[in-house]
Amino acid sequence: MHPTLLMEALVRLVQQAGALVLQVYERDFSVLAKTDASPVTEADWRAEALITPALQVLLPGVPVLAEEAAAAGLAPAAAGLGERFWLVDPLDGTREFVQRNGEFTVNVALIEQGWPVLGVVLAPALGQLYAGAAGLGAFTQFGSDAGTRRPIEARRPPAEGLTVLASRSHGDQAALNAFLADQPVARIRQAGSSLKLCLLAAGEADLYPRFGRTMEWDIAAGQAVLEAAGGRVEDLQGQPLRYGKPGFENPDFLAWGRPTDAAAAKS
Repeated sequence: MHPTLLMEALVRLVQQAGALVLQVYERDFSVLAKTDASPVTEADWRAEALITPALQVLLPGVPVLAEEAAAAGLAPAAAGLGERFWLVDPLDGTREFVQRNGEFTVNVALIEQGWPVLGVVLAPALGQLYAGAAGLGAFTQFGSDAGTRRPIEARRPPAEGLTVLASRSHGDQAALNAFLADQPVARIRQAGSSLKLCLLAAGEADLYPRFGRTMEWDIAAGQAVLEAAGGRVEDLQGQPLRYGKPGFENPDFLAWGRPTDAAAAKS
């Protein structure tokens, strides 16, 4: 399938999943704990049940690695995924969902040779969608109207200093403070879920340092959007973040908009 057509099909699918998530969000729902103590709701399961078979129709034979299937022990191992597979987080920011602050997202990414080449991120409660693909660039769209779509690009840090994004519900605050001591920080802004990567892509911030556990499905779609917008995600040694790792757990990482040479050197 042509990348543009695949992108449009994925946008429609994620919007459909977002509508299911909102149906749960707008009424009372139960919150359960997974084996790792993270929360899960009916919205997570319903969205994943819609997305997974639809992706298998879009690209027959391409494996799908989805968060709730992985939590249930039903996902393929990294060695069995091959060089091309989907990564799905049906509801990133479940804590934000439970707290009803709107900063939760539906995320789908296509991985090729360890790299997120296409991704769509939707914040259903905010009505904001972000999408990007290698070679196609990135865009944001408000609501379901493609007429509101506009291209986005990561920015270079302004002269007054970096706008740094911090997790609203996760992360190692001591490690973050130590890292930022050597950075020209003008402002720290909190945000939930993969929206942080999308804010970098949209040129609304400059740096998201993440110290603490994340899984591949948490950030793959956001990285695809950010990379398509001219930003980058790298580990603390400056190496690009890759996918299909055993266990699917990410190292600590830095997500940048378009860093200055000086800022990049300090990373």
